[in-house]
Amino acid sequence: MDFIIRNAQKTDMPEVHDLIKELAIFEKEPEAVEITVKDLELDGFGDTPAFHCFVAEVNSKIMGIALIYNRYSTWKGKAIHLEDLIVSKSMRGTGIGTALLDEVIKYGHNLGVRRINWEVLDWNEPAIAFYEKKGAHVMRDWNVVQLNKEAIENYIANL
Repeated sequence: MDFIIRNAQKTDMPEVHDLIKELAIFEKEPEAVEITVKDLELDGFGDTPAFHCFVAEVNSKIMGIALIYNRYSTWKGKAIHLEDLIVSKSMRGTGIGTALLDEVIKYGHNLGVRRINWEVLDWNEPAIAFYEKKGAHVMRDWNVVQLNKEAIENYIANL
């Protein structure tokens, strides 16, 4: 399988958005994607980009992405967060996921981060096995905590 891994460009965002929607369907939340192509373009390619994205390209079509952003750990210092590593269903098992993860790890290493973290759904056993095979520690005793937009608004209203 011939593919290239490269930094995403603003013009890639429609295809990146398509993969984000594909992931939402896989994760059984097809209606959860609120972000638009325009949001991705503005947030990723403005004066202060909110994220960095790598894409995997096969025959001029984007078939995988790794989207990351900077974090800071009070215990470790500089860190990056891998928001999503997505490989189109038709391309899984071709090495694209490994190549994208390799690029993220090299990127973090070059930045001098002390940790790279991400989440994985507890029922996604193939992804868990993939990450553990790569040396990642899946911390099953931690829970993800979030406030969605409505919860933020309610919180603010009750201050």
